[in-house]
Amino acid sequence: MGHERPRARPGGRLRSSIVTTPSVPTGGPRHRSILSLLLDIGQGAGLAGSTGVRPFLPPLLVGALARGDLGIDFDGSGWDFLESPAFLFAVLALAVVSYVAERSGMNRRVVAVGSAVVAIVLGALLFAGSLAEGGNSGLPGLLAGAVCALLAYVAIGGLLERVAKRLDEPAARLLTVYADAVALLLAAISILLPPVAFLALAAFVLLLVKGRREQGRKYAGLRILR
Repeated sequence: MGHERPRARPGGRLRSSIVTTPSVPTGGPRHRSILSLLLDIGQGAGLAGSTGVRPFLPPLLVGALARGDLGIDFDGSGWDFLESPAFLFAVLALAVVSYVAERSGMNRRVVAVGSAVVAIVLGALLFAGSLAEGGNSGLPGLLAGAVCALLAYVAIGGLLERVAKRLDEPAARLLTVYADAVALLLAAISILLPPVAFLALAAFVLLLVKGRREQGRKYAGLRILR
């Protein structure tokens, strides 16, 4: 059975999104409020994490869905600019600039830093907006979203870097396409099935730990050779 996640906002209309979860007995308004908050956190964490994977497609998808009130709606939340044409056009323009920069001779470190900053900012905004559209304060989401986006950016960035070293240049360039697809998929899943987003965060942590261990073994081997 599916549970409805009520969304009530001052000055806004009540709406709900259907989330497929096991049927469990409810414990009254307080239980429903906690469950709704957890779903909002899951959605926000997943959306922020998806921007860390690749920063541009997730906010464009979220904005498009929000404009049609499909699973997410920022109207009346104070964060409705996230679905405004001006905001979406700005994100699209940044995506074009990033695409050109990645394929030009620009310093890769500069491009990486710029992408990280954009990912963190967009992740913070989407997490905050997710909390606000559920009737909660969006301010805690700014910090939490920045952390989730940074976690995903470092974890996925490290993975792509390790994989790229094993591929030839044409194949390595396709990695960003795969990353865009993963980011888009994670954003969609975070809206449809918010609890799944917590699994994505756990995966990012595991990738980060694994990457650090591999790096440590590599440095240990170099020290032995010396």
